[in-house]
Amino acid sequence: MSDVTRRDAVKAMAALPFALAWDLTPPQLERAGGAFATDAQSYAPTFFTSSEWETVRTLVDYIIPRDEQSGSATEAKVPEYMDFLLSDKDASESSKVAMRGGLGWLDFECRERFGATFVRCTDEQRRVVLDDVAWPARAKPEHSHGAAFFTRFRDLTAGGFFSSAMGWQDVRYVGNVFNPNWQGCSAEAMAKLGVSQDLMRTRVPVQ
Repeated sequence: MSDVTRRDAVKAMAALPFALAWDLTPPQLERAGGAFATDAQSYAPTFFTSSEWETVRTLVDYIIPRDEQSGSATEAKVPEYMDFLLSDKDASESSKVAMRGGLGWLDFECRERFGATFVRCTDEQRRVVLDDVAWPARAKPEHSHGAAFFTRFRDLTAGGFFSSAMGWQDVRYVGNVFNPNWQGCSAEAMAKLGVSQDLMRTRVPVQ
């Protein structure tokens, strides 16, 4: 799993209804946006335990690391976003169990292989475990639960990152800005789309 491949993959997944996988509702997601206004230095998680918090902060940065274009998932406050979601008054018990169980599985797998928790393992050891669960279709049967968790966790990481200001900038989102001088599509863009200004002016009658 190269970092470039990870970043491209999570961008695509951010457009999917990832909330369904965690039984999340639009009001929950809206409230979770408050996480981006928190002070990361003094933030104390409400849902995650101290050891889980370490694991989450480490894991999200393997999924979306810092690169030349933008910061990492932790810099975008993705862990805080997750904590807001899971400590929300409407957070489902199944979502909480799924998160805790998955993080527990990750530590258990690392202990079985390397004698240390995920956070205490070396970078190389962590990548060995993550590569075994990163692609569900390739995962061995004994890693199926880990692969299912990692897929859901990766979706949630992507959703958090691309809900943040850093994520918007990463994909060069230019919405929510009033443009009084819009002159329509450029000739270059029209040519690329294979359409003309005359075609764009055509009105399709309402049936």
